[in-house]
Amino acid sequence: MFQNREEAGLLLAKRLDAYRQEQSALILALPRGGVAVGYSLSLALRLPLDVFITRKLGAPDNPEYAIGAVTETGSVFLNPEAQAVLDAGSFSSADLNKMIRAQQDEIARRQVLYRQGRPLPALTERTVLLVDDGIATGATFLASAKALRGLGVHRLVAAIPVGPRSTLSLVRRQVDKLVVLMTPEPLFAVGNYYMDFAQVEDAAVIRYLAAAASALRGSNQPSRA
Repeated sequence: MFQNREEAGLLLAKRLDAYRQEQSALILALPRGGVAVGYSLSLALRLPLDVFITRKLGAPDNPEYAIGAVTETGSVFLNPEAQAVLDAGSFSSADLNKMIRAQQDEIARRQVLYRQGRPLPALTERTVLLVDDGIATGATFLASAKALRGLGVHRLVAAIPVGPRSTLSLVRRQVDKLVVLMTPEPLFAVGNYYMDFAQVEDAAVIRYLAAAASALRGSNQPSRA
Protein backbone atom coordinates (compact mmCIF):
# COMPACT_ATOMS: atom_id res chain seq x y z
CA MET A 1 0.00 0.00 0.00
CA PHE A 2 1.24 3.49 -0.86
CA GLN A 3 1.40 6.24 1.75
CA ASN A 4 0.15 8.78 -0.80
CA ARG A 5 0.42 9.72 -4.47
CA GLU A 6 3.77 11.43 -3.99
CA GLU A 7 5.28 8.24 -2.59
CA ALA A 8 3.89 6.28 -5.53
CA GLY A 9 5.64 8.72 -7.86
CA LEU A 10 8.96 8.27 -6.08
CA LEU A 11 8.66 4.49 -6.33
CA LEU A 12 7.88 4.74 -10.03
CA ALA A 13 10.90 7.01 -10.50
CA LYS A 14 13.18 4.22 -9.30
CA ARG A 15 11.88 2.05 -12.14
CA LEU A 16 12.21 4.86 -14.68
CA ASP A 17 15.70 6.11 -13.87
CA ALA A 18 16.84 5.42 -17.46
CA TYR A 19 14.86 8.51 -18.50
CA ARG A 20 16.49 10.87 -16.00
CA GLN A 21 17.22 14.21 -17.68
CA GLU A 22 16.58 12.76 -21.15
CA GLN A 23 16.38 15.84 -23.35
CA SER A 24 13.45 14.63 -25.43
CA ALA A 25 11.43 13.27 -22.50
CA LEU A 26 8.33 14.84 -20.98
CA ILE A 27 5.94 13.75 -18.23
CA LEU A 28 2.25 14.10 -19.04
CA ALA A 29 0.00 13.49 -16.06
CA LEU A 30 -3.73 12.86 -16.11
CA PRO A 31 -5.46 15.39 -13.85
CA ARG A 32 -6.17 15.53 -11.21
CA GLY A 33 -4.72 12.69 -9.14
CA GLY A 34 -2.07 11.80 -11.67
CA VAL A 35 -0.48 15.23 -11.32
CA ALA A 36 0.58 14.49 -7.74
CA VAL A 37 2.31 11.31 -8.96
CA GLY A 38 3.80 13.15 -11.91
CA TYR A 39 5.15 15.87 -9.63
CA SER A 40 7.30 13.39 -7.70
CA LEU A 41 8.46 11.85 -10.96
CA SER A 42 9.38 15.28 -12.30
CA LEU A 43 11.50 16.12 -9.27
CA ALA A 44 13.21 12.73 -9.17
CA LEU A 45 13.91 12.45 -12.90
CA ARG A 46 14.40 16.18 -13.57
CA LEU A 47 11.92 16.13 -16.43
CA PRO A 48 9.30 18.74 -17.36
CA LEU A 49 5.75 18.10 -16.17
CA ASP A 50 2.56 18.98 -18.00
CA VAL A 51 -0.98 17.66 -18.11
CA PHE A 52 -2.92 15.71 -20.69
CA ILE A 53 -6.58 16.36 -20.03
CA THR A 54 -8.95 13.45 -20.55
CA ARG A 55 -12.42 13.18 -19.05
CA LYS A 56 -14.31 10.05 -18.14
CA LEU A 57 -17.72 9.27 -19.59
CA GLY A 58 -19.68 7.62 -16.80
CA ALA A 59 -22.35 4.96 -17.13
CA PRO A 60 -25.93 6.35 -16.84
CA ASP A 61 -26.70 4.30 -13.72
CA ASN A 62 -23.21 4.57 -12.21
CA PRO A 63 -21.32 7.78 -13.08
CA GLU A 64 -18.18 6.48 -11.35
CA TYR A 65 -17.96 3.56 -13.78
CA ALA A 66 -16.30 4.67 -17.01
CA ILE A 67 -17.84 3.50 -20.27
CA GLY A 68 -15.47 5.71 -22.22
CA ALA A 69 -13.54 8.94 -22.26
CA VAL A 70 -12.95 12.08 -24.31
CA THR A 71 -9.52 13.70 -24.69
CA GLU A 72 -8.37 17.28 -25.15
CA THR A 73 -7.42 16.47 -28.75
CA GLY A 74 -11.08 15.71 -29.44
CA SER A 75 -10.86 11.94 -29.73
CA VAL A 76 -13.52 9.80 -28.06
CA PHE A 77 -12.90 6.29 -26.75
CA LEU A 78 -15.79 3.96 -25.88
CA ASN A 79 -15.59 0.68 -24.01
CA PRO A 80 -17.50 -2.32 -25.38
CA GLU A 81 -19.89 -1.80 -22.46
CA ALA A 82 -20.91 1.55 -23.93
CA GLN A 83 -22.30 -0.06 -27.06
CA ALA A 84 -24.17 -2.59 -24.95
CA VAL A 85 -25.79 0.26 -23.00
CA LEU A 86 -26.79 2.00 -26.24
CA ASP A 87 -28.18 -1.23 -27.68
CA ALA A 88 -30.26 -1.79 -24.55
CA GLY A 89 -32.09 1.43 -25.30
CA SER A 90 -31.73 2.91 -21.82
CA PHE A 91 -29.19 5.44 -23.10
CA SER A 92 -29.46 7.09 -26.51
CA SER A 93 -26.84 8.45 -28.89
CA ALA A 94 -28.22 11.91 -28.12
CA ASP A 95 -27.60 11.30 -24.41
CA LEU A 96 -24.05 10.21 -25.19
CA ASN A 97 -23.38 13.27 -27.35
CA LYS A 98 -24.70 15.52 -24.60
CA MET A 99 -22.34 13.87 -22.12
CA ILE A 100 -19.41 14.27 -24.52
CA ARG A 101 -20.14 17.98 -25.00
CA ALA A 102 -20.31 18.50 -21.24
CA GLN A 103 -16.91 16.90 -20.77
CA GLN A 104 -15.46 18.90 -23.66
CA ASP A 105 -16.58 22.05 -21.86
CA GLU A 106 -14.84 20.84 -18.70
CA ILE A 107 -11.68 20.07 -20.67
CA ALA A 108 -11.69 23.61 -22.06
CA ARG A 109 -12.07 25.03 -18.54
CA ARG A 110 -9.13 23.00 -17.29
CA GLN A 111 -6.95 23.94 -20.26
CA VAL A 112 -7.34 27.60 -19.36
CA LEU A 113 -6.89 26.96 -15.65
CA TYR A 114 -3.94 24.58 -15.75
CA ARG A 115 -2.03 25.98 -18.74
CA GLN A 116 -3.31 29.56 -18.78
CA GLY A 117 -4.38 28.94 -22.36
CA ARG A 118 -1.02 27.53 -23.52
CA PRO A 119 -1.40 24.73 -26.09
CA LEU A 120 -0.28 21.19 -25.47
CA PRO A 121 3.52 21.03 -25.96
CA ALA A 122 4.79 19.74 -29.30
CA LEU A 123 5.17 15.97 -28.92
CA THR A 124 6.57 14.92 -32.28
CA GLU A 125 9.60 12.65 -31.80
CA ARG A 126 9.46 13.02 -28.02
CA THR A 127 9.46 10.40 -25.29
CA VAL A 128 6.32 10.78 -23.20
CA LEU A 129 5.85 9.30 -19.74
CA LEU A 130 2.06 9.09 -19.34
CA VAL A 131 1.15 9.01 -15.66
CA ASP A 132 -1.94 8.44 -13.54
CA ASP A 133 -2.47 7.50 -9.90
CA GLY A 134 -3.98 4.15 -10.89
CA ILE A 135 -6.42 2.59 -13.32
CA ALA A 136 -9.52 0.42 -13.04
CA THR A 137 -11.45 0.16 -16.30
CA GLY A 138 -8.61 2.08 -17.96
CA ALA A 139 -10.91 4.17 -20.15
CA THR A 140 -9.20 7.52 -19.54
CA PHE A 141 -5.71 6.06 -19.78
CA LEU A 142 -6.42 4.09 -22.94
CA ALA A 143 -8.08 7.11 -24.56
CA SER A 144 -5.06 9.23 -23.66
CA ALA A 145 -2.55 6.71 -24.99
CA LYS A 146 -4.39 6.37 -28.30
CA ALA A 147 -4.65 10.15 -28.67
CA LEU A 148 -0.94 10.63 -27.99
CA ARG A 149 -0.07 8.01 -30.58
CA GLY A 150 -1.85 10.22 -33.09
CA LEU A 151 0.36 13.19 -32.18
CA GLY A 152 3.60 11.65 -33.40
CA VAL A 153 5.06 10.62 -30.05
CA HIS A 154 8.34 8.77 -30.59
CA ARG A 155 8.16 6.59 -27.48
CA LEU A 156 5.21 6.24 -25.11
CA VAL A 157 5.83 4.96 -21.59
CA ALA A 158 2.95 4.16 -19.24
CA ALA A 159 3.74 4.80 -15.56
CA ILE A 160 0.99 3.46 -13.31
CA PRO A 161 1.21 2.77 -9.56
CA VAL A 162 -1.63 0.23 -9.47
CA GLY A 163 -3.99 -1.49 -11.88
CA PRO A 164 -5.59 -4.87 -12.56
CA ARG A 165 -3.78 -7.25 -14.87
CA SER A 166 -6.83 -7.51 -17.11
CA THR A 167 -6.79 -3.77 -17.87
CA LEU A 168 -3.02 -3.52 -17.97
CA SER A 169 -2.92 -6.06 -20.76
CA LEU A 170 -4.94 -3.59 -22.85
CA VAL A 171 -2.63 -0.72 -21.91
CA ARG A 172 0.44 -2.74 -22.83
CA ARG A 173 -0.78 -2.98 -26.44
CA GLN A 174 -0.95 0.82 -26.73
CA VAL A 175 2.46 1.77 -25.32
CA ASP A 176 6.13 1.01 -25.91
CA LYS A 177 6.83 0.33 -22.26
CA LEU A 178 4.63 -0.29 -19.22
CA VAL A 179 5.86 0.30 -15.68
CA VAL A 180 3.43 -0.71 -12.93
CA LEU A 181 4.06 -1.29 -9.24
CA MET A 182 1.03 -3.31 -8.09
CA THR A 183 -1.30 -5.58 -10.08
CA PRO A 184 -4.13 -6.77 -7.82
CA GLU A 185 -6.87 -8.88 -9.37
CA PRO A 186 -9.64 -8.02 -8.95
CA LEU A 187 -9.24 -4.32 -8.26
CA PHE A 188 -12.40 -2.70 -6.90
CA ALA A 189 -11.09 0.81 -6.21
CA VAL A 190 -7.72 2.49 -6.77
CA GLY A 191 -8.07 4.35 -3.46
CA ASN A 192 -7.94 1.07 -1.54
CA TYR A 193 -4.21 0.94 -2.25
CA TYR A 194 -3.40 4.34 -0.75
CA MET A 195 -3.37 5.30 2.91
CA ASP A 196 -4.04 8.90 1.86
CA PHE A 197 -6.20 9.21 -1.26
CA ALA A 198 -7.71 12.62 -0.63
CA GLN A 199 -9.20 14.32 -3.67
CA VAL A 200 -6.76 16.56 -5.54
CA GLU A 201 -8.35 19.94 -6.19
CA ASP A 202 -7.67 22.34 -9.07
CA ALA A 203 -5.61 24.59 -6.83
CA ALA A 204 -3.32 21.69 -5.93
CA VAL A 205 -2.84 20.81 -9.61
CA ILE A 206 -1.74 24.38 -10.31
CA ARG A 207 0.67 24.30 -7.35
CA TYR A 208 2.19 20.99 -8.46
CA LEU A 209 2.74 22.24 -12.00
CA ALA A 210 4.27 25.52 -10.82
CA ALA A 211 6.51 23.81 -8.26
CA ALA A 212 7.75 21.27 -10.82
CA ALA A 213 8.55 24.04 -13.31
CA SER A 214 10.36 26.05 -10.64
CA ALA A 215 12.41 23.05 -9.50
CA LEU A 216 13.39 22.25 -13.08
CA ARG A 217 14.53 25.83 -13.70
CA GLY A 218 16.57 25.70 -10.52
CA SER A 219 18.23 22.43 -11.45
CA ASN A 220 19.25 23.90 -14.81
CA GLN A 221 20.99 26.89 -13.28
CA PRO A 222 24.81 26.72 -13.37
CA SER A 223 26.38 26.18 -9.97
CA ARG A 224 28.32 29.06 -8.44
CA ALA A 225 31.84 28.58 -7.22
